[in-house]
Amino acid sequence: MYEFSLAPLVSLIAGILILIIPRLLSYIVAFYLIIIGILGLFPGLAG
Repeated sequence: MYEFSLAPLVSLIAGILILIIPRLLSYIVAFYLIIIGILGLFPGLAG
């Protein structure tokens, strides 16, 4: 059975937004790093 993964969808949307509005890159990278850091510190939040 196919398991849906959110990461490729988020990456695609982020890439499109960066192409449209390049200054969003720093914000997208910052939010990504913060989310990955929080999930790394608290693995129970990921589900």
